[in-house]
Amino acid sequence: MKYIAILVLSLIWSVPSFAQHSHGSEKGPNGGQMEDVAGIDAEILTAGNTITINVFDPANGKPVSTKGFTAAVLLAGGGARETVTLEPSGENALKGTSKNTVGAGASMTLTIKTAEGKSGQAKFGK
Repeated sequence: MKYIAILVLSLIWSVPSFAQHSHGSEKGPNGGQMEDVAGIDAEILTAGNTITINVFDPANGKPVSTKGFTAAVLLAGGGARETVTLEPSGENALKGTSKNTVGAGASMTLTIKTAEGKSGQAKFGK
């Protein structure tokens, strides 16, 4: 019984160290928050009411073509919610425009499907 208690406590104490290594605290190449989703690295950038997701290969950090990708961001903040559809833009970006400026404290949930059919969600904060 004593060994089980020690094992449980060691697992509990080790969980916070795993959380510290999440991608969410890392900055992408353009200074935006980076998350792993659907087998790619997604970097989110906002400017005014424009939301941009830059897509990179997690193995080598190189840009990934967004041709054939579909994506949307659920934007929540200030009591309002809006779904912003993102369209491929340039070589490795997806862009969309919200009705209002993306303010501080906004929560953004990305839903993405790659050209290969992998899909996933990632949550970002501003």
